[in-house]
Amino acid sequence: MKLAAVLASLVIAGCATAPEIDASRLPAAPAQFKETVRWTSAAPAEAQPRGEWWKAFADPVLDDLVERAGRNNASVQVAAARLAQARAIAGAVDASRAPQLGVLATASRFGGVVDGASVPASTLGTAGATLSYELDLFGKLSRASEAARLDAEAREGLLQSTRLLVQADVAQAYLALRATDAERSLVRGTLDAYRATLDLTERRHAAGDVAELDVARARTEVAATESELLALERRRAELEHSLAVLVGEPASAFALEAAEWKTALPVIPAGIPATVLARRPDVSAAQASMLASRERVGAARAAWFPDIALTTTGGYASSELGDLFKWSARAWGVGALLSLPILDGGRREAGVLDANARLDESIARYREQVLVAFRDVEDQLAALRLLAAQSTAQSRAVDSAARATDLSNARYLGGYVSQLELLDARRSELHNRRQALQVRSAQYQATVKLVRALGGGWGDA
Repeated sequence: MKLAAVLASLVIAGCATAPEIDASRLPAAPAQFKETVRWTSAAPAEAQPRGEWWKAFADPVLDDLVERAGRNNASVQVAAARLAQARAIAGAVDASRAPQLGVLATASRFGGVVDGASVPASTLGTAGATLSYELDLFGKLSRASEAARLDAEAREGLLQSTRLLVQADVAQAYLALRATDAERSLVRGTLDAYRATLDLTERRHAAGDVAELDVARARTEVAATESELLALERRRAELEHSLAVLVGEPASAFALEAAEWKTALPVIPAGIPATVLARRPDVSAAQASMLASRERVGAARAAWFPDIALTTTGGYASSELGDLFKWSARAWGVGALLSLPILDGGRREAGVLDANARLDESIARYREQVLVAFRDVEDQLAALRLLAAQSTAQSRAVDSAARATDLSNARYLGGYVSQLELLDARRSELHNRRQALQVRSAQYQATVKLVRALGGGWGDA
């Protein structure tokens, strides 16, 4: 009879196990990136350090901004606080698996009249301790504890993801600001040239050598270029204010001096191994959330089975406080409690269905996150390859436009062509030089985005 009861309990416990996750529902890693020639299989490595990847740009100002953001950024502080909350919850859930010990003490005084006779007043005092422990035969407590631990692990991944996001945002904003500085310098130089042309044209018009139309054209180019310069000033101010928020400082007190754009452009080697992508923090967070949902399915199933708690009490009781701790006043008790709901209106079944639905959701989110990660890497690898080719082509366009401007200026000064040809040549050169700067800026932006897509630095992969 006892053996049958044991076997029955083992069968019931087996029904409470968490379900296996169907591998066919998870995304398969491709053999290789389309934009690279090598791929290496690897286990998740979200705990590996990401390194100070921004230092590959060899810019001390950028280094300082990233470090300030790491200390003061509000988003990082919020994510860190949420991680602390998740760890505290995990500790509270895990505490239910440990024995529970408590102490108690009471004192009361009573007296009165019984059958017309006065009963002398007396004091009743008790002191004791209680010890209880819930047997986790069906894994409900252990699975709840494991789910809470995985939730904290997911929060840690989200904290790392937030840090990486902030670092990337700082780098992108700073590099965009430096690109704007370079473009402002270029437009200022062109504006000086236009002003010199306007001055010459006005003097020639006063001498009767050119028509007023030439003066109007020169003034138009000066005014239009001044407008473009003001637009760049506005964009720089916005980027500077964005950096202030990222480093956790008031925009009114934050300033970044204009400087020559000397930031290095690091080259991320082709064939980055999968260990880099495997440690991408948002992917690891999604994986931990999926595993936590799996454990909660097991915990929900265990709700169908009885809860067994062992309790014991011990202490002293005495009608006189002075005799409270005498050996003759001792008392103790041991008990066991088994509880099993029979009818609950479908609450436990609904709990299992809810846990399964949440597991399905977390699997879908994990699959989506992995697919997005691969897309992000492919996007930036393709962008860097195509931008390199575009930069080469744009350099040829800049050289040709500069040559055309020199020739047009010589012909204009010699009186062979009208001012219109010279203005067109300068306009074309400015356009191509600005386009070259924008391509260069896009290369920096794509590099930062690739670092973020890979989950951080690549040097320690």
